[in-house]
Amino acid sequence: MGDVRETVSSGSPLEPRIGFSRAVRAGTYVAVAGTAPIGDDGATVGPGDVYVQTVRCLDIAERALADAGASLEDVVRTRVMMTDVTQWKEAARAHGERFASIRPATTFVEVSRFIDADWLVEVEVDAVTGPPPA
Repeated sequence: MGDVRETVSSGSPLEPRIGFSRAVRAGTYVAVAGTAPIGDDGATVGPGDVYVQTVRCLDIAERALADAGASLEDVVRTRVMMTDVTQWKEAARAHGERFASIRPATTFVEVSRFIDADWLVEVEVDAVTGPPPA
């Protein structure tokens, strides 16, 4: 993975409290942390709507990838965590809009809950890209 390690922040006040980064690039590998459907104002985007929340999660993940010098085309794995996996088709629709031609390895899994009860979905993304930006 190389000697270069770069962290990417989303500006969330939780990052320093918890001790995490939105994304970490180590050489050619980029990992994007579990990404929740949080708006720029700190509020949950799309309460009650799995599709809208998944789109927001993917928007945030895509921005984190770009900040780390990667893109959706570099994604090799995604994880979609949901509080109600019976709604997987709505999350899959949003995922397919971004990844239909890229086709990363993907897992959908049900979890009991997230930090915020309004969150219905979180997304993690792993990518492998060319050399880190200079």
